[in-house]
Amino acid sequence: MRSLDGMQSCEISSDSTDDPLSSGLRTHRQPRIVVIGAGLAGLAATKILLKNGFTDVTVLEASDHIGGRVQSVQHGKATLELGATWIHGANGNPVYHLAEDNGLLEHTTDGERSVGRISLYTKNGVAHYQTNAGRRIPKDLVEEFSDLYNEVYELTQEFFQNGKPVCAESQNSVGVFTRDVVRKRIMLDPDDSESTKKLKLSMLQQYLKVESCESSSPSMDEVSLSEFGEWTEIPGAHYVIPEGFMKIVEVLARDIPSRTICLSKPVRCIHWNYSAQRQEVIAKSSDTNQDNNHNENNHGCQPHEDPLILGHPIQVECEDEEWIAADHVIVTASLGVLKQNHEVMFSPSLPEDKVLAIEKLGISTTDKIFLEFEEPFWSPECNSIQFVWEDEAQLEQLAYPEELWYKKICSFDVLYPPERYGYMLSGWICGQEALYMERCDDETVAETCTELLRRFTGNPDIPKPWRVLRSSWGSNPFIRGSYSFTRVGSSGEDCERLAMPLPYANSTKASVRQPLDNTGGDPASKFTS
Repeated sequence: MRSLDGMQSCEISSDSTDDPLSSGLRTHRQPRIVVIGAGLAGLAATKILLKNGFTDVTVLEASDHIGGRVQSVQHGKATLELGATWIHGANGNPVYHLAEDNGLLEHTTDGERSVGRISLYTKNGVAHYQTNAGRRIPKDLVEEFSDLYNEVYELTQEFFQNGKPVCAESQNSVGVFTRDVVRKRIMLDPDDSESTKKLKLSMLQQYLKVESCESSSPSMDEVSLSEFGEWTEIPGAHYVIPEGFMKIVEVLARDIPSRTICLSKPVRCIHWNYSAQRQEVIAKSSDTNQDNNHNENNHGCQPHEDPLILGHPIQVECEDEEWIAADHVIVTASLGVLKQNHEVMFSPSLPEDKVLAIEKLGISTTDKIFLEFEEPFWSPECNSIQFVWEDEAQLEQLAYPEELWYKKICSFDVLYPPERYGYMLSGWICGQEALYMERCDDETVAETCTELLRRFTGNPDIPKPWRVLRSSWGSNPFIRGSYSFTRVGSSGEDCERLAMPLPYANSTKASVRQPLDNTGGDPASKFTS
């Protein structure tokens, strides 16, 4: 939004003859603004624009629905979240205040106000850590290891927060550092037997899988140690919205006229430096618009107009061959889409510093697998089943071939309360293995997860679930990942660099209008799935 914040008026004046992009325009008019993406970032930006008097706004959404990585699925009395699930923290969190002000938390139970760092669906009950030999790890041993792990986790925060230098042995990696320090402390404990030490080493690997799902990274080895402490949690609990996170989307979209949003409107290319390309744009658009038809209900999706005459410095080329003129464009596409498409999505190409930021920052896939059973096979106090592979104690890399994708599933959480959800489990998987899972059919996923549960609980009689529902964020061409992380070699400055509007202030006289503001829906706004 920085390209627009500096405007004192919602009108553009063409009095200046120094600006080649507006020298032909002699009337005052509303700036034409195109927002790419109707996820939370795009809708929030549009809402603010309209509130501040900018009326010529068009939102282009590639998919057939709004919401981005919010996907609430109605299931009987319950709503299942394939995407964003929790409001992380309350104090100063705009999403929390939006939910609270609109009564969306009235039916949130005390159990759904989790205060744990690793969020579960309820703070009640206890996690069952089960080994692949079918035995449960004693609760006191779990608590003992958890205390150790959390101590080391706090150490990982100090490098950024206290400016602590990173040692070369860690390779600036959260995973490498954590594994090294925890392993050393385990092996130096004189009170533990060798079998207990091995069990704790195996638990370490499981904890790192959970952490990877939290970070949406293929492995914690890829997460930057020096930057890990930059992302601090907002104070307060983690809240679940019983009616679905989609209610937040609906609140944001409530005051946006339906004609403003064009659905099923993927963008092919943003021609953002028109003064250098106008002859090419005019020639191409003249050819394509002879046969161009469009949805007359889509506000802003008018037939192509000559921006040289109207003074529009940007042309947004859509996949359906329509070209839309604009004065400003706000891009809220995910980092995954930018990684995949930035070379063809912007003309001219993005500056080298933005390309490097896109390449250096990380994004991966975290998927959920919902399994519904007719009856619970877990005990009433069990709030999750955590999978600990005893044969992974000494592994350095937690990556698996495609046929073993299920080994990356770190756990299944129990959804509470059962009066709302029935008997439902939610599994977590991330990285390349999540993409492998997405390629499987529902029957394969159901059978694989059932065998996994039988093996780890030691109960061969667990029936197959009668329903399977799962996300597929990695293979969604309009998303390509769940959320971003600061990869080794990147920093928060890369997020800021990606968000800086174009053209840069010192690059052209036209820069006073700053026609492209890439707010980067992914790096700028992170929604935990």
